[in-house]
Amino acid sequence: MSSRRCSRTACGRAAVATLTYVYADQTAVLGPLATYAEPHAYDLCEVHSERLSAPRGWEVLRLAPDPKAQGPSSDDLLALADAVREAARPVAPVRIAPEDETGRETARRGHLRVLTTD
Repeated sequence: MSSRRCSRTACGRAAVATLTYVYADQTAVLGPLATYAEPHAYDLCEVHSERLSAPRGWEVLRLAPDPKAQGPSSDDLLALADAVREAARPVAPVRIAPEDETGRETARRGHLRVLTTD
């Protein structure tokens, strides 16, 4: 749950949405809770975000939260599992590789090469 509170006076509920105004377009934009508190934005609780109304002539644009953005995706979890497996894999010992066509390669570890500087 968010540690930020609703911006409405005397409301102590947790914020769930962020309200910003686009004065040039006469639009109030209510979207998912912003990552950081912004000085010209208002964090609202669920009750106040549902009751939101705009001045006469203004439009209220409600942006629904992206359900896929709510926590890690299956791709994220698979990538994490692959990274853990890769990190747990034993490290192959460095083997001495034959010299390449330039005569400078002295060792190889996976796709990395150790080269002499002479």
